[in-house]
Amino acid sequence: MSKSLRLAALTALAMLPAAGSFAAEHEEHAGGMPQLNFGDPLLVAQVFWLLAIFALLYVLMAGVALPRVASVLAARRSRIDGDLEAARAAKDRADAAMADHRSATARARAEAQGQVASAVARAQEELAVKTEAMNAKLAQQIEAAEAQIATARAAAMGALRQVSADTAAAVVARIAGGADRGLVDAAVDRELSARGHA
Repeated sequence: MSKSLRLAALTALAMLPAAGSFAAEHEEHAGGMPQLNFGDPLLVAQVFWLLAIFALLYVLMAGVALPRVASVLAARRSRIDGDLEAARAAKDRADAAMADHRSATARARAEAQGQVASAVARAQEELAVKTEAMNAKLAQQIEAAEAQIATARAAAMGALRQVSADTAAAVVARIAGGADRGLVDAAVDRELSARGHA
């Protein structure tokens, strides 16, 4: 601080002779602008105090105000750097959490697909067992129905043979006046065999 004050004082003292000579050279212009009237003794004092105040302000700015501004800027920079570092760390944690989430989702999807596949396989096995049981039951019912149909057909054919024989014997008896039952039965059997009803 004292070095700056000394520099300002030396500068002001160095300018005083120059201001005096400039004022001597321009005395004849006293009717001009009063600010340029260097012959006025107040002007030298004003220039001195201007330089003194400037030096004082320079010293105050350089020694007090600018270091405070620099410390504020440094603190702000360090806070911003800390915030950026915290943001980077949070982003890294978020990326790690997202990767964990994706891997957990992939594992859950694979497990779900495995469970679905096993459930489908079990359902197909159960369906195959039920289908086989149903087919066996249907086969038994078909066999029973075929047996009933065969029995009913045999009974119907027996009844048809009997009705045919009775009808033929009655027709022959009416036409011929009498009929041999054995010949009529044989003729009916031949006719039924020829038609495929035997």
